[in-house]
Amino acid sequence: MAVDCTECPLRELDCFDEMSSSEVAFMSEFKKGELNVGPGTPVLVEGARSPQLFTVLRGMGLRYKTLEDGRRQVINIVMPGDFLGLQAAVDGEMGHSVEATTEMTLCVFKRSEIWTLFKNHPDRAYDITWLAATEEHFLGEAMTSIGQRSAIERIAWGFLQIWERARQLDLIENETMEFPFRQQDLADTLGLSLVHTNKTLAKLRERGLLTWIDGRLRIRDHAALQRLAVVSHGPIHPSRPLL
Repeated sequence: MAVDCTECPLRELDCFDEMSSSEVAFMSEFKKGELNVGPGTPVLVEGARSPQLFTVLRGMGLRYKTLEDGRRQVINIVMPGDFLGLQAAVDGEMGHSVEATTEMTLCVFKRSEIWTLFKNHPDRAYDITWLAATEEHFLGEAMTSIGQRSAIERIAWGFLQIWERARQLDLIENETMEFPFRQQDLADTLGLSLVHTNKTLAKLRERGLLTWIDGRLRIRDHAALQRLAVVSHGPIHPSRPLL
């Protein structure tokens, strides 16, 4: 049974901005249903046109681009609250793919109604613009990491970003979080070879900074990992819009 927007569990989290009663009412009308997909299911496909937009209600996945020879660059990890599909130039072809890594539940919206949102609900339209600008900022940070950080610095930085997002989403339990990805996924995210990724993870384990076993991640020394990643500040935006 689909979750009503008035009872959305994500709205209870501090990382998302509060919504007015009118905004909740609009989102209830804007939402056209839910889609449940299993691990490995394509949600959006690069080069295709999708009539739908999605917000992740539950589960995790990967957003990525591929070259003609099959090489892949993971853009980021998809987590609850993420808004998917706007990157298709609003009404054009998708510039990247999204694939489910775990069981996922997605709130579904009609892409054709996005213009109504911009016309009649400027506050919600601003939220979409904010999300797009924030994602651009993150991609700049990721590019800087890939271009300037060493392998061990990149992995430290990547895990810190993931851990902070999980903390905000209340996904950390008993000092660990679900991290159902492969080393290849991490390598494709940070521009490293699988062998280099494996050796670098071993170094982090040997230093007692983190463990990643059986799909569970634990950061054991957050401060040391932060110093290693050359990061000295927390999240710039403590809360964000939810669509």
